[in-house]
Amino acid sequence: MTGVTPATLDDARAALDRIRDPISGRGLAAAGLVQGLVVRNGRAGFMLEVPASQAATYAPVREAAEKALAALPGVDVAQVVLTAQAAEGATRVRKGAKVSEDPQARMVPPPEAEKPAHVRHVIAVASGKGGVGKSTVSTNLAVAFAQQGLRVGLLDADVYGPSAPKMMGVDGDPLFENEKLQPLEAHGVKLMSIGFIVDEGKAMIWRGPMASSAVRQMIHDVAWGSEKEPLDVLVVDLPPGTGDIQLTLVQKLRIDGVVLVTTPQEIALIDARRAAVMFEKTATPILGLIENMAFFADPSTGAPIPIFGEGGGVAEAERLKVPLLGRVPIEMGVRIGGDEGSPAVVSEPKGQAAQVFVAAAKALWKAVG
Repeated sequence: MTGVTPATLDDARAALDRIRDPISGRGLAAAGLVQGLVVRNGRAGFMLEVPASQAATYAPVREAAEKALAALPGVDVAQVVLTAQAAEGATRVRKGAKVSEDPQARMVPPPEAEKPAHVRHVIAVASGKGGVGKSTVSTNLAVAFAQQGLRVGLLDADVYGPSAPKMMGVDGDPLFENEKLQPLEAHGVKLMSIGFIVDEGKAMIWRGPMASSAVRQMIHDVAWGSEKEPLDVLVVDLPPGTGDIQLTLVQKLRIDGVVLVTTPQEIALIDARRAAVMFEKTATPILGLIENMAFFADPSTGAPIPIFGEGGGVAEAERLKVPLLGRVPIEMGVRIGGDEGSPAVVSEPKGQAAQVFVAAAKALWKAVG
């Protein structure tokens, strides 16, 4: 509305403090129940995290909070996500004993796991550890799929360190239309990331249930495709590790398969094996492995210099009995393209790294399409 001064974060907190916490009797903000509050460009929302046993008690509180935010000046869309956290229990480790894994990790994809509406195939890109170039692989694969004439989406599921917006060169605020978030687009790819919602550089200090809830919303509350134009493939850039978000994905999202990313060095391969074991236990197919930063070409001779070791990714693919989708060399163009928002398959299409990404995308589409 013209002439209206938009509400601030302080305005939102004041409005939420007028709603009483049914347990403590304090205002919601004062009680510490307002997590990740955002008031930006006509949208307002936060995570309301409560113990699982009290979820039903807080359902009307969530509705009241949403109405309070919607009533603020300049707010067109208000959304409050109610997340239930499991009770925290102490874990004792006896001398000589090993910590056991979460028994819920031993599962197969449950019947409720499903693909987002109007999405034909879902491919996740994962790594056991950070710093191996997983997001570089994800963005280049997504754009390489689009270059094949496919309708492609990219979900940046790394809520703690979203990098896809920067690497794809797109910024903005997703619109909320027909009860769905509208993804932004770049290089022929539809893109959704928590990075569009939070300010760049702001730390996402979320508990596991909150992060998992955010991922679930980005999966199913986004207009990825339509009945007339379904998405051919959705690429999901997972955060590193084998925790809550990865388990949420396999529980709630039916995945065609996973691409593992590693570097040749042993420390990265150890973590890649952990990721492989997790996906095997959850009956999620591993479509192949990409060895990133495989070597650096000598500027004078062109001879490969294996900075991070040699042959590790090849041997690991053989051990896992999965295809080696490619060995991506270290190239300045890949780094520059990522920093400037133009993936290598766009900025350096004749480079060796770009050709590896294109070949991998063709092999993956052949496997799932």
